[in-house]
Amino acid sequence: MAKPNENKPNRILDPVDRVTEVIFGLLMAMTFVGTLSAATAGREDVRTMMLAALGCNLAWGLADAVIYLLHTWTERTRHRNFMIFLRKEASAEQGRGLIADALPPRIAAVASGEVLEDLRQRLVDSRDGPVRPRLGGTDFLGALGVFLLVVVATFPVVIPFLLTSDNFLAIRASNLVALVLLFAAGWLLARHSGGNPWLSGLALAIIGAALMLGIIALGG
Repeated sequence: MAKPNENKPNRILDPVDRVTEVIFGLLMAMTFVGTLSAATAGREDVRTMMLAALGCNLAWGLADAVIYLLHTWTERTRHRNFMIFLRKEASAEQGRGLIADALPPRIAAVASGEVLEDLRQRLVDSRDGPVRPRLGGTDFLGALGVFLLVVVATFPVVIPFLLTSDNFLAIRASNLVALVLLFAAGWLLARHSGGNPWLSGLALAIIGAALMLGIIALGG
């Protein structure tokens, strides 16, 4: 699920959001391909699978986009109420506690009382008042991006079935494409986080394949 990124106004979706949305759409499409039998599936079965995969990702892409907007609005409301409480109701001690809770745990653990108090004073004295939560054009572009990423992730998995009538070959090609894309997604996430791209790519490909089998086994 994509999360709004208010601290980066020039970037509609951050790299993690983009990659995870593609992974989600890819896994959904892979579950439909996994239901086909290479030995017995006919062209009508293939056609039904492709339509079902596209329809499913259209529906989930729309739902994910709406949830993205809901999450954005909720977070902005929370931030606004945080500022109002910090300025008008919270004691100095409560304010320092709230700020510590809002910081990443490792940073909060080393932040001294003086540092927290300085941050509290800066926030209280800031001329910028609490902003009423609103959804703007950038937010709707982000929601559109979420929708498109989930939907577009369907096509690489189903394209092999459009290129050949050999179901066995198409299924194997589709599986290979999915694994390559999962590896690439893991690689990109590792590059973004500073991890090991090869290890991350391999791990995500294995985890993705296991997730697909689990989803199929559970009736997804």
